[in-house]
Amino acid sequence: MKKTVEIENKKAKYEYFIYDTYTAGLQLRGTEIKSIRKRKVSIKEAYCDFIDDELFVKNMNIAIYSHGNIYNHEPKRNRKLLLKKRELKKLNTKFKERGYTIIPTKIFISDYGFAKLEIALAKGKKLYDKRNSIKDKDMKKGSGVDYE
Repeated sequence: MKKTVEIENKKAKYEYFIYDTYTAGLQLRGTEIKSIRKRKVSIKEAYCDFIDDELFVKNMNIAIYSHGNIYNHEPKRNRKLLLKKRELKKLNTKFKERGYTIIPTKIFISDYGFAKLEIALAKGKKLYDKRNSIKDKDMKKGSGVDYE
């Protein structure tokens, strides 16, 4: 199978400095994978948090499956991320440091048909850093606008 579904969080690179990225599995229920395959998922407002040494993604919206019945899922429930113990320990120590956060950057379907979430250890940008990001992006485009 190909990675046909690939949804990115485009604002993540603008809002955060990204340091490390990890690929985590998602613990899903019944109709959630069907909604992901139909690209009915939003990770713009999502973030990751530790609960009892386990990593969960919060506020990720997976739309209700249209052909589901009474066994349909909740759209914004907390979903457990599946990572190796050493990766969780490394993320947890960095997460406890001041200023670091864990954000989802991409969701995709793997070659084996499983839903995967790419998460990143990041630090929030200040307003002047965001301005510099826009400046660098415009300079790469060759917009011709002189900022100096």
